[in-house]
Amino acid sequence: MTDQPILIIGATGKTGSRVAAKLEAKGVTVRRGTRRSETPFDWEDPATWTPVLSGVSKAYVTYFPDLAFPGAVEKLEAFAKVAAKTGLEHMVLLSGRGEHFASMGEEVVRNSGVPFTIVRAAWFAQNFSEGYLRDPILGGVLPMPGGDIAEPIIDIDDIADVVVAALTEEGHLGQRYEVTGPRLMTFAEMAGVLSDTLGRPIQHVPITFEDFHANVAASGDTFVADVFTAIARETLDGRNAHLTDGVERALGRKPRDFADFAQSAHAAGAWPTAA
Repeated sequence: MTDQPILIIGATGKTGSRVAAKLEAKGVTVRRGTRRSETPFDWEDPATWTPVLSGVSKAYVTYFPDLAFPGAVEKLEAFAKVAAKTGLEHMVLLSGRGEHFASMGEEVVRNSGVPFTIVRAAWFAQNFSEGYLRDPILGGVLPMPGGDIAEPIIDIDDIADVVVAALTEEGHLGQRYEVTGPRLMTFAEMAGVLSDTLGRPIQHVPITFEDFHANVAASGDTFVADVFTAIARETLDGRNAHLTDGVERALGRKPRDFADFAQSAHAAGAWPTAA
């Protein structure tokens, strides 16, 4: 394990915060790459890239809100060139499953000259407990497009464990871990698990992609809603309705089930009885 700090780009995000915490629990020094960190990082300010990469050997890279965001792939390519020049020894990239622009981002990293590991993730379970679906669930509904399409939804803690393993253990260089949960589930089935866990009805409400866009825009901004809706339109067509063994290959164990996620999130107070 290196004595140099490990850089976490997006250290306040869903995965980045968990990766940073898990690394520090292992005694690893972490450099948080955010606009407000001690050594700031901003995707919109290339002048911040070389300083934040200076003196680190490894980095976990995420792009908010997603690699489908306009200009994201181009910025990732420019960042990778800077990383190569500074001598970065290992870049772990978070990618999205079944996404065209995410695949382009993967190719950028593959061709960068920087040793890499790619973690290609399914839809996050924590979108229900920390993201734009939390408030609807508090109101008793799970509004999602995609009809009866099944998704192998994944617990972000599994993603973080894979990333930490890639950054701290041997044998992960050059690997692409496509990570999913252990079973395919429709959104109606997910609503059923949430109903059982919370002890009150959570109803899946099939909606159009236009309604999905409006819901996300109401909880954030229109630009983010544009990106998430484009991803939903692209991926909720059955292309991801199969399981992969990425978690097991990286960690030697099965991924966590959605029911386990729901129980843990509920115990932590994600969905209080009185909203």
